Amino acid sequence: MISIIQRVTKATVTVNHQIIGDISTGILALVAVEKEDVPKDAVRLLERILNYRIFADESDRMNLSLCDINGGLLLVPQFTLAANTEKGNRPSFASAASPEKGLELFTYLQQIARQQYPRVEFGQFGADMQVALVNNGPVTFTLRTHGL
Repeated sequence: MISIIQRVTKATVTVNHQIIGDISTGILALVAVEKEDVPKDAVRLLERILNYRIFADESDRMNLSLCDINGGLLLVPQFTLAANTEKGNRPSFASAASPEKGLELFTYLQQIARQQYPRVEFGQFGADMQVALVNNGPVTFTLRTHGL
């Protein structure tokens, strides 16, 4: 699985003019599922997102995790992250999971996130979403779990 995580002061997801996900200080995580991904990749991805130290401590160093600050988590499915952009002028989605598998693993990620973290919200798989955020820093990282 691939995720782009962004440290935010605010993030929302809107579908059909309705806000379906809304957090203040925390992490917006855009998530893609690749063909070879399995449930353990979702478990590892969530573990990394929750514990990745990207928030400032009292010395203004990135030493605190989302769990440490009790921040919000907004998980948004975005299959385009799985695109291969190395050649040409058009992305290839050959490595992306099928829509069925993507839905299955994103749904599993939602389930385990709800069990493990109290302040989590979600985008909607397959929907046309509008994502708004205030990236704090800016601080943005790419996390990959496949093959780890």
